[in-house]
Amino acid sequence: MSAIRDSLGRVGYDLLSRALSECQGTRATGKLRVSGKPGGVFHLRDGCVVAVESPGAPGPEARLLRSGRVSGEQWAELLREAGATRWPQAGLIAHGYAGAAQLRVVCMMAMQDAAFAVVAGDVEACDPLDAAFEPYAPVALGEAPGRLLQDAARKLAAVAALPQPVRPDRERPVPADVSDEIREQLPPSQKELLTHADGRRTARDIAFATGLGAYTVTVGMARMLGEGLLELPGEPASAAPVTVRVPPAGALRQRPSAAPAMDPTVFSALASAVGSEVTPAPESRAASVPLPGASAPPLPRREPGESAPSLPRREPGASGITETLAPERAAASWRGFFRLRHRIWTPDSGT
Repeated sequence: MSAIRDSLGRVGYDLLSRALSECQGTRATGKLRVSGKPGGVFHLRDGCVVAVESPGAPGPEARLLRSGRVSGEQWAELLREAGATRWPQAGLIAHGYAGAAQLRVVCMMAMQDAAFAVVAGDVEACDPLDAAFEPYAPVALGEAPGRLLQDAARKLAAVAALPQPVRPDRERPVPADVSDEIREQLPPSQKELLTHADGRRTARDIAFATGLGAYTVTVGMARMLGEGLLELPGEPASAAPVTVRVPPAGALRQRPSAAPAMDPTVFSALASAVGSEVTPAPESRAASVPLPGASAPPLPRREPGESAPSLPRREPGASGITETLAPERAAASWRGFFRLRHRIWTPDSGT
C-alpha cells in the first residue's frame, strides 16, 4: 500500500494543480480535459470550478436514480417534457421530486467526489483549455480550484492513513466468514457493502450501483477490511505440475501392417506375364513402400539395343464390350444389319 501513501507527491497531481492555477489566474471559462485513469473534465467559469465529470465517480443523475429518490419512469417523463434539458432541475423541483437546496447539495457532492476520483487515479496530461462551456449539472457558486484540490488531497490522505487502505478502482474484496448475529448488528451502510462485495466489484463499481460517493464507499471498504468484515481474495494458486510418464524402451513396438502378403503363385504369374525379372514380393506391402525422405530404389537398366519388354495384349471381347464373331456368322450378321437399316429408313415409314 506504499503507492497510496505516496500519492500526494506524484507528478500528475502537481501537473493538475498547476494547470488549474493558471486557469484561475486568467479567470478562464471553458473545460479542462484531464487524461489518465480514470481522468475527467473540469468545467470552469471565470476561473472557478462549477462542475467536474469523471468516469471514476457517479454524477448527480446516478446519485438520484440509484439511491431511489427518483425512479427511472419519472426521470424519463422529465426528459420528455417541453423545454427539458439534460439536467432537468426545474422539472425535479416543479414535480416535488427534490428541493432546490437538495439539488445544490447533490451537485456539490458529485463535483467533489469526481475531483477525488481524478486525484486518486493516474493523471497523465492536461489538454489545453477548451472554450466550449457546457457543464452537465453546474453549481451556482463555483469552487476555487486550489480549495477543491486540497479537499481531494485531504480525502486521499485520510484513506491512506487507515489500517487497510484501498484504491477506488483496484481492490475487489469479498465478505468474510462472520456469523449471522454479527451481520444483523451492522449498520445499513455496511450491510449494503457486504451485499455488493462479491469479489468482482471495486469501490467505484459499488458507488455506481448504490448511488453513494466513491470516497464514501472507499472509506467504508477500507474500514471493513480492517475490522475483518471483508477480506481480499488471495492470489490464485499455481497449477499443479503435470507428470509425464515415459514408457520403457521396449514397450513401443512397430505396428504390423494390415495389408495381406501376396501369394507367391500369383506373383510368379504376374512376373511371367510382364516378361521381366521382378524381385520376389516382400512379406508385406507396407515394407515395400519407401518411408518419407528415403530414396526410391533404382530402376533396372537396359543394355543398348535391347528392346523394352512387351506387355500382353487383351483379347477382343475380354471386357464384355466387343464380341468376337465366327467367320461363318459374320456375313449373316452384316446382311441382317443392312436389312434392318432398309426397314427403318423406308419412305412410307414416316420416321
